[in-house]
Amino acid sequence: MLRFFNRQFAIILVAGCAHAFSMAWPVNYLLPFGQSSSAMQLFAMMLLAWQLNGAKTKKQGAVIGWLFACAMQVATWWWLFISLHTYGGLATPLAVIAVVGLAAFLALYYAAACAAFVALAPANMTGRAVLFAALWLLAELCRVRLFTGFPWGEGGYAHLSGLLDTFISYVGVHGLTFLSAMVAFSIVWGRFVPLTLVFLLSILLPNGKLKNSIDPIVISAPFTVTLLQGNIAQDEKFQPTGGIPDALAWYKSQLLAATTSLVVTPETAIPLLPGQLPEGYLDALVNRFMKPAPGAAQTAALIGIPLGNSQQGYTNSAIALKPSTSNTIYQYDKHHLVPFGEFVHPLFKWFLAIVNIPLADFNSGSTTQPSLIWQGQRIAPNICYEDLFGEELVARFIDPAAAPTIMVNISNIAWFGNTIAIDQHLNISRMRAIEFERPMVRATNTGATAIIDHTGRVTHLLPRHTRGVLVGEVEGRSGITPYAWWAARFGLWPWRVLIAAIVLGASCARFYWAKGRFDR
Repeated sequence: MLRFFNRQFAIILVAGCAHAFSMAWPVNYLLPFGQSSSAMQLFAMMLLAWQLNGAKTKKQGAVIGWLFACAMQVATWWWLFISLHTYGGLATPLAVIAVVGLAAFLALYYAAACAAFVALAPANMTGRAVLFAALWLLAELCRVRLFTGFPWGEGGYAHLSGLLDTFISYVGVHGLTFLSAMVAFSIVWGRFVPLTLVFLLSILLPNGKLKNSIDPIVISAPFTVTLLQGNIAQDEKFQPTGGIPDALAWYKSQLLAATTSLVVTPETAIPLLPGQLPEGYLDALVNRFMKPAPGAAQTAALIGIPLGNSQQGYTNSAIALKPSTSNTIYQYDKHHLVPFGEFVHPLFKWFLAIVNIPLADFNSGSTTQPSLIWQGQRIAPNICYEDLFGEELVARFIDPAAAPTIMVNISNIAWFGNTIAIDQHLNISRMRAIEFERPMVRATNTGATAIIDHTGRVTHLLPRHTRGVLVGEVEGRSGITPYAWWAARFGLWPWRVLIAAIVLGASCARFYWAKGRFDR
């Protein structure tokens, strides 16, 4: 046991940290800061597969999986400590316990998956590679769906470039997670059947395009955007003598000055409810965008602002003001809320009494809210970490005629300081852009404010933690990728069925081997 913790513990710790760093490299040497690394993710999974394949008992497999996942998750989102301690006011020991405790709890999914692998693994190494990939994906999908979901740091995000990037618009990030686990196991144990299949498919698949009806079609009309980054300090953001007047003044001046087709503010850039705004503030914006003077630029504004009241509840929302004969204001309400940051279960209301998180209990919007229609584009907003849940965003792609042509993310992750969280979130948005072959524009409070094209390439980027205005051109696109087509109709069910089939097959094979009916 002591030797296990001396040697194997060190290997697993290194593997878990390497997996975390593969999503966005956190230092300024060896790799460019913030860059994802498919090779590092495969290396991490290879170390895990090496150790797991040598496990003799289910208990040992569970310990290996649990330790790896704990290290992976703490090293991925350690920055939650900043939101809890620096801005939430939680004492240092409690904040550390909260971060590590969350990682330890979510690691139970991986412990169960690795224990099941040891229990069901066939003697055939190709079968083991496939079973390992299926069970690992199952653990990741548990993070996606259970207890509202928190899949930040899933393995597939490391593969924005490399051997597996060809598959993104076919299978999405979850498919990359499955393939990377299978490839890593295959490399370690020399099983070339899965490797050869992946390699051949990566050559034969025509770069994410499927023949016949769903090739994305370029919309040629240029569409210019202005993205605002206010850099309002989080500890000042909701202060009536600091961040609030600063935000109101700066965002108003930049909104009124914008002349592009669309101007976008970050999440809750306007940090007050409409009824709390200074007299005439909202009227000035309505008059500028909905009733422009003759000869003035025809511009729409997408503005992050909380809405609602104490009777009906509140929403974390974005409103769009644009010239219209109907004088209606477009509204998008955030659907996927952050636990303990944007909603709190009634049994945990006491938690709000010990942390200082304003606007911490919102109502949820629908997953099928309409896009903003403007100048030939269908613009689909998402707020903060909603872009982490592609299986929810894809609901907007069920009807090609109504599918978004441009996606917009508005965020405020100043909660997490000037950390790698900014770069991780940028890479998440890049993955969504490739999955759907849509540009994604991002307006954030402190970064990363950027324009991402339909290939996931960052074409324009503001320096992080600075106040600035980013102006650029974006090319909207239509058509449906293979991934968007099947995921919009079936969601996560194809993965569930695949996992169930593989696990059932392994269970049957194990049963027959145990009975001596098959020769190993």
